[in-house]
Amino acid sequence: MARLTKAQRDWRPGMPKKQRSTKMMFASTVLVLEALVAIFLGLALFGLHGKNPVYLAVAVVLAVLMIAACAFMAKKWGPAFGWILQLLLIAGGFWETSMFVVGVLFAIAWWYALHAGGRIDRENRARARQQAEWDAAHPEKAE
Repeated sequence: MARLTKAQRDWRPGMPKKQRSTKMMFASTVLVLEALVAIFLGLALFGLHGKNPVYLAVAVVLAVLMIAACAFMAKKWGPAFGWILQLLLIAGGFWETSMFVVGVLFAIAWWYALHAGGRIDRENRARARQQAEWDAAHPEKAE
C-alpha cells in the first residue's frame, strides 16, 4: 500500500479545498518555458562558437535556476529572484543578439504573469470571502 502524504492523512470529509495561487502557476509556466529557451540558447552557442562546452554548462545552470525558482514563488523574495533571472536571459543577447528580443518578450510575459496572476488571486480571495459570508447568512441553502 502506498504511503499517504501529510495532507492526505489530515484530510477530513467536508474540508474546504485549499485555493491554489494563479500567480504561482503563471509565473512557474513562464520560468519553465524560459528554462527550455536557456537550453536552446546554450545549444545554439555551442554550435556557433566552436563547440565550447562552457556555453552548455552555463545554459544548464541557468535552466536549473529557472526550474528551482518555481519552488520559491510563494516566498516574498521569489518574484525578485525571477526578475534577476529575466535580466540574465536578456543578457544572453550579448552572445546571441536575437536573445535581446526573446528575453524582453519573456520579461513582458513574466510581468504579465505576476500582474494578472496577482489580480486573479485577489479576486478569488474576495469571491471566497463573499461566498463564506453568504453561506453564513443562509445556512439553510448551504450544502
